[in-house]
Amino acid sequence: MTNLGDLEVFARVVATGSMSAAGRALGFSPAVISKRIKRLEDRLGTRLLQRTTRQISLTDAGQGFYDRVLGVLAGIEDAEAFAAGRSGEVQGTLRISAPTSFGRMHIAPHLTRFMAAHPDLVLNLTLSDAFTDIVAEGFDLAIRIGELSDSSLVARRLAPVRRVLCASVDYTRRHGMPQTLADLEQHICLPAHNHESWKLEGPDGAVSYRPEGPLITNSSEVIREAVLSGAGIALRSTWDIGPDLRSGTLLQVLPEWEGSRNLSVSAVYPSRQFLPAKVRLFIDYLAGLYGPVPPWEQ
Repeated sequence: MTNLGDLEVFARVVATGSMSAAGRALGFSPAVISKRIKRLEDRLGTRLLQRTTRQISLTDAGQGFYDRVLGVLAGIEDAEAFAAGRSGEVQGTLRISAPTSFGRMHIAPHLTRFMAAHPDLVLNLTLSDAFTDIVAEGFDLAIRIGELSDSSLVARRLAPVRRVLCASVDYTRRHGMPQTLADLEQHICLPAHNHESWKLEGPDGAVSYRPEGPLITNSSEVIREAVLSGAGIALRSTWDIGPDLRSGTLLQVLPEWEGSRNLSVSAVYPSRQFLPAKVRLFIDYLAGLYGPVPPWEQ
């Protein structure tokens, strides 16, 4: 009988497109991955993958085998999820990717209660502002903020995101308060590190404004600290600066204009025929924490 582990290795190689990426996801060296694939092919008596120096592709036999392997693996995980749901307990490791600031502010403080409710589950939380390929890197789910593009991933909306233009009291005292969008040309703006345009909605509908500023950084948290210290005007999410707005440390600039209303905090996970119990439990937990009116808006 074929080793089920070899089937998982094969499926991961196909999903990631390389043996090295599959090895990183599964914790094996590329040499071990290659050996496992060869063992599987030898047992089946057919070549499943075409290998070149640049890419890996499925043979006709490999494609048919892959389609059936996905069903086998899904059935096994479905059975495990069913048993876990029946017992009320989940085990193993849940690998989660989340943006740095949001993870620190709105996930980390709530982990204790979740871990206490599921003592046999290990949480592996990676915080990064870089885009994460959750399939290639072996994550069970990712928390993403923004407009979700069409993909093979399944997404569940957890909370709305509201973004506002803001500046410190000190900045507005020194530079004044802009009255129109055109006035921003005379002010110091602090764009995001990727210098994308600000997508705004207001009295004139949806507009796109490309801010220019003297600060370039790859860190969203640096922009936050810069606006707090009076360096300029920024477009920030209320989940990030809500307490500063409430305390009066930051003032909302041009309040009739806000960021795109299509943004949300979402949980995304690989498209499968079912949702593993450990993933479902964590997503449900976050959804219960945030809700349609999240704490940072209250």
